[in-house]
Amino acid sequence: MLNTLRNIVQEVSAASDLQMALEIIVQRVRGAMETEVCSVYLFDPENSTYTLMASEGLNPEAVGQVTLAHSEGLVGQVGLREEPMNLEDAASHPKFHYVQATGEERLTSFLGVPIIHNRNPLGVMVVQQVEQRRFDEHEEAFLVTMSAQLAGVIAHAQATGSITMVTSTLTTTSAPAKKKKIARFKGSAGSTGVAIGHVVVVSPPADLSSVPDRTWKDLDQELTLLGDALIAVRAEMEDTATRLASRLPEEERALFDVYQRMLDDRALGQEIRDRIRAGAWAQGALRQVIEEHVRNFEMMDDHYLRERAADVRDLGRRVLAYLQQGEHARVEYPENTILISEELSPVMLGEVPQDSLAGLVSIRGSGNSHVAILARALGVPTVMGVVDLPFHKLSGKKMIVDGNLGLVYSTPAQELLDYYVEVVEEENQFSKGLEAIADLPCETVDKHRISLWVNTGLMTDTIRSLDRGAEGVGLYRTEVPFMVRDRFPSESEQEKIYRYQLESFHPRPVTMRTLDIGGDKSLSYFPIKEDNPFLGWRGIRVTLDHPEIFLVQVRAMLKASLGLDNLRIMLPMISSVFEVEEAQHLIHRAYEEVLAEGWSVKMPPVGVMIEVPAAVYIVKDLALRVDFLSIGSNDLTQYLLAVDRNNPRVSDLYHSFHPAVLKALQSVVNDAHEAGKTVSICGEMAGDPAAAVLLVAMGFDMLSMSAVNLLKVKWVLRKISMERAQEIFAELLQQDNAELIRSSLELALCKEGVGKVLGIKSRRFSEKPA
Repeated sequence: MLNTLRNIVQEVSAASDLQMALEIIVQRVRGAMETEVCSVYLFDPENSTYTLMASEGLNPEAVGQVTLAHSEGLVGQVGLREEPMNLEDAASHPKFHYVQATGEERLTSFLGVPIIHNRNPLGVMVVQQVEQRRFDEHEEAFLVTMSAQLAGVIAHAQATGSITMVTSTLTTTSAPAKKKKIARFKGSAGSTGVAIGHVVVVSPPADLSSVPDRTWKDLDQELTLLGDALIAVRAEMEDTATRLASRLPEEERALFDVYQRMLDDRALGQEIRDRIRAGAWAQGALRQVIEEHVRNFEMMDDHYLRERAADVRDLGRRVLAYLQQGEHARVEYPENTILISEELSPVMLGEVPQDSLAGLVSIRGSGNSHVAILARALGVPTVMGVVDLPFHKLSGKKMIVDGNLGLVYSTPAQELLDYYVEVVEEENQFSKGLEAIADLPCETVDKHRISLWVNTGLMTDTIRSLDRGAEGVGLYRTEVPFMVRDRFPSESEQEKIYRYQLESFHPRPVTMRTLDIGGDKSLSYFPIKEDNPFLGWRGIRVTLDHPEIFLVQVRAMLKASLGLDNLRIMLPMISSVFEVEEAQHLIHRAYEEVLAEGWSVKMPPVGVMIEVPAAVYIVKDLALRVDFLSIGSNDLTQYLLAVDRNNPRVSDLYHSFHPAVLKALQSVVNDAHEAGKTVSICGEMAGDPAAAVLLVAMGFDMLSMSAVNLLKVKWVLRKISMERAQEIFAELLQQDNAELIRSSLELALCKEGVGKVLGIKSRRFSEKPA
């Protein structure tokens, strides 16, 4: 059954459109389960009806014509209950409904399973037979698995605009359509705001599965690129065979000849050229041909032949690597580019002209990954972890990116476009109005003063931060200069970088976090390979184990502060008093060395980050040994909730408003103040205008955030009193559900007249009928 399932999935994946996929499934499933009938009913949410869209065994004339209400018959019951129904005698069930047009009067046994995608019902798959029988658990599991595969196919068809709704019948876009079905995909909110534009898909090097479908603009150029790539790979094969000739037996050397023949114009090479002449660009044509051959090999019964699939795949990757060498020079980024990749990287962002980049979508990652943090620093609406988006089919398509809600709409209907155009205009007008408060202090209506600082790391952060009235830097990510090099920066190089930051913000304080690598931050020249990097060798653990790195960095910071005296040093990932004492010892050693060299610098304040649960419980002990404390809410939330913040599959569980997180934050503030030390928060929570109200109510001394959000936070805090903020916080602490806390907070802030800063308008569209 496993091989059968795999073969069906491969056939369905190769189908050119949804209708073909449906027909393949009903044919193959009927045969695999040795039953008389297999049918698929698709759900139309507009009319709350199920339409028979494909069947092998029922009257063919009923396909596309027979409809059932959402709760009508056994099909309706399967969809309503969202679980399988396995009946030995279907006609005896009280919900049985006979439809004469289908010709199913001879059938008795019934097994139906729901087709669900991201909790949304898409349809029902049914098998039936004449002989009375109860399908066994293996057959039921097989059908459930097939329905899960079909759910992805239907969702992909929606995304590419190949499904529209016509009254109660599902059809293709070639038919006259009344209303297009909205193709909506959920991810994690990466960076707030809304973007409307056209998709540009970028793929990582030599990853065939990530190559998007695209049409060529110059046929001759594509054919030339392919020809050059094939010649290069043949030469590479020949060179490899020559070098290994003396060490390989004759039969193994013959394999290279097979590879060479596969690439010539009578085999794969010609097939790829044919696809290019049919309209596909070279990389897409290569992917299509390679995937087709791989599927064919993998479906073979002979073990040796099945293994040849790996050879074909390897050949494809080699050719793709050469094709991609000229790709960067040929990529065109239109105005309002929506950049999509399986896994976005800072390099990809950097290749797009700044005035062209409108939005970002990443298939992997979450709203707290570092690409998302970079996007927030740039102010680009971003959605992360949209795992079900068929991105390689969307190149050139129109798309809406809702960074407020973590939603992506592909090929949107005009009604939806009109709505979001209005949202974008409102956001732009509101943002422009915020500029008037840039130089005003951040204080509540009852004159409670709060310091708003910024998180920096990029050179571009500095000007943006100062323009928005930042009062200091709560987090300067010193790992950024390390990440953009192919070696550790020298002491003098670091000194120049840190000096620029300190001078730019002088006399405002600048809090420099010592090197924080590990987890999801790696250096190409200092790789850390671990099974569980977030619980492994990262942050202060790395630098204490490598004092030569730590001492050089601290010396550079101290020298950079000469005559400015606005440096603060912060230690990341502290989980024990011992780590603080050891780090303090090294800092004082570096200080003495700098003084000995004749640098007249002052000893800066030293603080710790509270981002490990253990640190929450030893705040009083830590406060005795440091000058200040700062909470890193991203990691602290991750560790408290045991949720990998970069895993989109569990992103819904990562919630800063979880009662445990709020109580931990309040505990840290209370203990720090009791010890007479200031406490700030520099995680992404600080830049959330709604969360900022709660943080001020808790008593945080400083909030540090992306410069993009600073004025929004200031606007909200200037509109509310400290007393009211504390009342709201006290009320929310009575709740035991993170989502309820968030929605209750938004409702309270709307009543205070500050709802527009929360993106409430765009939030409400998802609740309207499409």
